[in-house]
Amino acid sequence: MSEEVLDIENDIQEEILQIMRSELPPSERADKLADYHDADIAKCLSELTPEERQSLYKALGLERVSDIFSYLENVEEYFHEIGVEKSADILEEMDADDAVDALESLSDDYREEIVEHMESDAVEDIQLIKSYDDDEMGSLMTTNFIVIKRGSSVKQAMKELIRQADENDNISTIYVEDEEGRYYGAIELKDLIIAREGIDLETIISTSYPYVYPHAKIAEEMPRIRDYSEDSIPVLDEEEHIIGVITAFDIVESVDDEMGEDYAKFAGLTAEEDLHEPLFASIRKRLPWLLILLALGLVVSTVVGLFETVVQEIAVVVCFQSLILGMAGNSGTQTLAVTIRVLMDEQLTGKDKLKFVLKELRIGLCNGGILGLIGFTFVGLYIVLLKGYPAGQAFAISGCVGAALLLATMISTMLGALVPMLLHKLKIDPAVASGPLITTSNDLVAVITYYGLCWVFLLQVLHLGG
Repeated sequence: MSEEVLDIENDIQEEILQIMRSELPPSERADKLADYHDADIAKCLSELTPEERQSLYKALGLERVSDIFSYLENVEEYFHEIGVEKSADILEEMDADDAVDALESLSDDYREEIVEHMESDAVEDIQLIKSYDDDEMGSLMTTNFIVIKRGSSVKQAMKELIRQADENDNISTIYVEDEEGRYYGAIELKDLIIAREGIDLETIISTSYPYVYPHAKIAEEMPRIRDYSEDSIPVLDEEEHIIGVITAFDIVESVDDEMGEDYAKFAGLTAEEDLHEPLFASIRKRLPWLLILLALGLVVSTVVGLFETVVQEIAVVVCFQSLILGMAGNSGTQTLAVTIRVLMDEQLTGKDKLKFVLKELRIGLCNGGILGLIGFTFVGLYIVLLKGYPAGQAFAISGCVGAALLLATMISTMLGALVPMLLHKLKIDPAVASGPLITTSNDLVAVITYYGLCWVFLLQVLHLGG
């Protein structure tokens, strides 16, 4: 985030805090704060004293407070200030999916105490969402949506929309069910608004509007529904009844969470690790991966030890080990990132995968050739000019460096493509491949390639060395 954007955010929060702490009558404070987004107000709550927050809650009212609390990561501190009964009222005002998130941030005992004070309808909606696993579409949905009956007139549809909008504010898309209560289609709000009263409602219903089932896996469905760019997508049960919707915000949030999880896996961590996690919990999560890396690193070191003769005879070759390892690692990581993105497409055929692998092979070959040529030229000049070696011997060594760059880059690129595909085939998350497996495999390839070439050509063929 740029400094300019941060300055704007800081200015907005300073303005909000001034209004919150002002001596204005509650109604005037509420009117002034109406100009600011709930998310910005939520960021300011921690800057207030408990007494200032209590005054603010009274000024804003239950509905606005519930909207603000939807943007909080942890609500327990604020719920304790408000009390159990008012906290229950706030949760009832929230969308069911936001209420689920808020409840999950509470301690078990306090959560149960609040739920006991909530109305049964709100509790049922929460329990419905919680009944689905975290990796299922049903866990993302909200029960905040508008539904009308097929066969209604435009006037009846508008009247029903107005009636339901008092409780449900997701009104951009209105869903239609048939006489048996099964999902039939959807109407865009703008189409309903501009429809003349005499028009047949059937003509503005989209019967091909996309939908999902609650037990469908998020990872499988997300690429498909993301392509539709709709404000919300209905969730249907086995009888084709609408039980909830997934909003565009839920889709963005899910993609963001998935990216965070993948980034964490790239580092061998878990998605839950953050600023507030206890020290020893973070150590416990990271240490196993570090131990695995240590063990695999020892394997690489052992392989290097097998080529001790090369190092003893031609010590200068050690100078370029990190160069080969770095280029191999970077090439493999680049391909890995592309491969994981490609594998997100569940419609990918075996032919498509083969085509992709062959393309990556050509890329690795071309990049390796370019890097090898550059390495051959500049490493040779470096050894001649700075190390004082004869030109023939210098360029023989740089030739091994160039050839190693070519082979290591090509092989690492192939590993970056094939390993995630293999893991995906075995139903293992391919993001895991970016951790110790790919990194250490590339190191091993680079070491064997480089020192192997040096041993064969420099010692066995050209008989260089002491």
